[in-house]
Order: sequence, then structure tokens, then C-alpha cells
Amino acid sequence: MEELMQYVWRFRLWPPSVMVTVDGQRIDVIDPGELNRGSGPDFFNAKISIGGQMWIGNVEIHVRASDWMRHGHDSDRAYDNVVLHVVEVDDCPVYRSDGQLIPQMVMRCAADFSQRYAQMVGNPALELACAAELPSVPQINISDWICALGYERLQAKADRASAVARAAGGNWMEAIYVTLARALGFGTNAEPMELLARTTPLKALLRHSDEPTAVEAMLFGQAGLLAGKEASEDGYVQRLCSDYAFYSAKYGLQASDGVCWKMARMRPQNFPHRRIAALARFVAGGFRFGSNVLAVKTEDEARALFDLQLDGYWARHYSLSDGGSGSSPRAFSHSSTTVLIINVVAPLLYAFGQETGDTRRQETATDLMQQLKPEQNSIIDIFARAGLRADSAFASQALIQLRREYCVPRKCLFCRIGHRLLSHKAVR
Repeated sequence: MEELMQYVWRFRLWPPSVMVTVDGQRIDVIDPGELNRGSGPDFFNAKISIGGQMWIGNVEIHVRASDWMRHGHDSDRAYDNVVLHVVEVDDCPVYRSDGQLIPQMVMRCAADFSQRYAQMVGNPALELACAAELPSVPQINISDWICALGYERLQAKADRASAVARAAGGNWMEAIYVTLARALGFGTNAEPMELLARTTPLKALLRHSDEPTAVEAMLFGQAGLLAGKEASEDGYVQRLCSDYAFYSAKYGLQASDGVCWKMARMRPQNFPHRRIAALARFVAGGFRFGSNVLAVKTEDEARALFDLQLDGYWARHYSLSDGGSGSSPRAFSHSSTTVLIINVVAPLLYAFGQETGDTRRQETATDLMQQLKPEQNSIIDIFARAGLRADSAFASQALIQLRREYCVPRKCLFCRIGHRLLSHKAVR
């Protein structure tokens, strides 16, 4: 209930009739303050007129006024700057630690508001909390929210790349390498692939970029996939093991402990071995991918980056122990390339453009996302069943952001769709 009351206060959903203190003084809210998610009062730096006198301070919200004492605020000086106490039940007056009376007002949430909230947020069995009411939301509200979520997700991915660049002293080639590696994990193995890149410095690989087997040896060794393979009868695997022993000693490389590669119920062409081989192929020849990706202007140019053919051992194998079961030399399907553009090309263009002030790169990133066809996955299907369909990759990414950041954690109060559905007649 306190969360609902905070929501009503934050978004000014009260009717004018309730805006009086318990002793009859009129309340005018100039600024409700900033919501505090940590310790201390619920809202900081509010500006409130009470009985014609302006107050600047904090606001505390409780279901019962007596919660003020129950929580120990009456003796806590951190609450001495509270200028208004908002409660649902006025069962006692409240005082600051110096004995001063604090103005108090009663704000009761409407019963149907609480019920709607409980139905949406309190029912984990619902696939989509707002599915039944979603068709009633005006299209302009949905479109605006999808646009904001699309940028929110793109910005989050760009921020990840920028953080890697900063940690590497402004080295954008390192950031591109780590971003590419993570994306090659295709969600399932994203974390292990990123860890692999972070523990296998690009500069070490580039010293041997004209020796494909050396690059592969370092990557497969750091991935922990050569452990126990020393006695293999396969000549290529033997070479990887011996090369890794040499280069790990030379560069002080050490494989991370506890890396868990997922391969259960996975198609062989998606095995991490193939993705690591692809990463090695990108590095071979000097990692030209790094400069090419920042020069992309069209979807065709973006797709050309991933038109990769694996050769040698990986043109015939899915793993290091499959005996040559007939793998295809083509590294990525059309749909996989789309995913890589979404997770590599667009975020890097956006991040580098933001870092350098090049708005054209940022526009190219968003244009690419809006031109690409939407992804097809279980999350997109959930919204499609509720009548909300994506018409581009930008929109499908927005729906993924909506699902993961708002729907799953049931943050309906912070979702614009949830706000639209819940805000009507919130207070009685």
C-alpha cells in the first residue's frame, strides 16, 4: 500500500478535495520531490505550501500515522526535515526528534485502484499482466512508449561498450572486440564469451594475427575447452594444446575457473566452439572488423561484415571431438546476422557517435534498427498474442526491454502502459 501511495504522490493523482492537513490547512504541491529508493524519507526536496506558507523539505508516506513511531522516525534526526506526513489512517499525531509537530494529511487510495494493481502485479500466473486491458490503451501512448523503450535498450547496449572502452583507456578496438565476442554468444553463452574476450587481450592476439592457429589456440585454451585434450589423436587438437601451452606462458594467460559453456539442446552449428572459431577468424589478418564496423552506413554494409566463411578444421567440425561430422563453412545464417547487427553494429555506432559527438553515426544506428525486420522469439510472441506487434527490430528490441525491465519484475507502476491503466481514479 505504501508503494501505491508513493505512486499517487509522485504523479499527483490526488483530487483537490483531499489536499488539506488533518487540522484543515490547505495544501498546494509545487514540487512533490524526488523519490528516494534508499534509506531516509520517501521524497527529497519537495516544495509545498501549507496554509499559505512555503515549505521546502522532505515528505514521508505511511499507511498508518503510528508507523512513524513504529519505525523509529520520532528519534531519528534524518527525518527532522520532513515537512509533510502523508498517511491513509490518521491514528495519531507525529513529531520530529525535537518535539515539533509535523503537518499531516490523509490520502486514501481508491478500492478499485488497489484491486486493479493487485490483479496486475499480484498474479504471477499471468503471462502479461495488462493483456486484457491493453487494447483499450490509445495507440499514441503505446507508440510513444515503444519509441522510448527502443532508445532505452539501445542506450544500455551503447553504455556497455563505452564502459569497456573507458576501462581500456579509451581503446575502442578493445571495446569492439569484447562487444563482438559477447554478441557471438547469442544470449545463451554471452557471459562466457565476454569473459573469454576480457581474459584474452586483443593486443596479444594481434601479435599473431597472421598465424590463425595461434589465435585459435589462445582463444580455445582461455575458454577452457582444451583441458584434458592433450592426449587427443587429432593432429589439429594436439597443435592447439601445444601452442596454448607456449603462448599462455609467454603472455601470462590463465583460463578463468568455473566457466560454464551451455550446449544442451543446442543445434551443433550454434556450439560455442564454432562461435570461438568465428571470433578467431575476425581477429585473423589484423581485426579489420574493428575499423569496418564504425564505417557502416547501410544494412548491406552491416551484413557484409558477417559474411564469414570458416576454413580448415572448422569447415568440417562443430566441436573439438565430433570426428568431422560435416559442418558448414558458412559461419552465420541470415537471421543470426540480423541479431549481430542489432547487438554489435548498432550499439557500437551509437556509442562511438555519442563519444565523438558524431550524430550521423547515431542516426545510422537507429536507422538500421528501424529498417531491420523484427526478431522472432518467445518474448515477441507474448506481446503478439496480446495484440501488440513489432514492425521493426527497433520495436522488437523495445518489447524485449519492456518485458525484462518492467513486465517480469512487475514494475507496472513505472510502465507508461501500466500508468495509463492504473492512474484513473487512484484516490477516493
